[in-house]
Amino acid sequence: MTRPEIGGISPCFIALDVPAALAFYRDQLGFAVTYQEPSEAPFFVIVQRGGAMLMLKDVGVPALPNLKRHEWQRWDAYLFVPDPDALAAEFASRDVEFSAPLNTAGGLRGFELRDTNGYVLFFGRPNPSTT
Repeated sequence: MTRPEIGGISPCFIALDVPAALAFYRDQLGFAVTYQEPSEAPFFVIVQRGGAMLMLKDVGVPALPNLKRHEWQRWDAYLFVPDPDALAAEFASRDVEFSAPLNTAGGLRGFELRDTNGYVLFFGRPNPSTT
């Protein structure tokens, strides 16, 4: 029997300033806006780039990224990127600030950045030599 496929996962991040978060994902990281409610001053948005989709919602409380809970477990999302070097160059051309530069560590090649709410995103892939 063929196993049913799971096409992806879409985290929902709490954001006190959804328009600022939306601008960051759209303008700095190149995500497309696929939904926003309402159209002016949204409190809920969905952004997507390739297979990565994120939801951002204002629920009236501050965000609590993993970094604030556990320093050693700082990632809130891992975004698989076949070519992290090219993506890092694209982001650098838009003056995106990395919280951890492009490197190879722990069996992964990639980089980290923080969004406007402090969520830590890792963009990368496993090293071919470790898989």
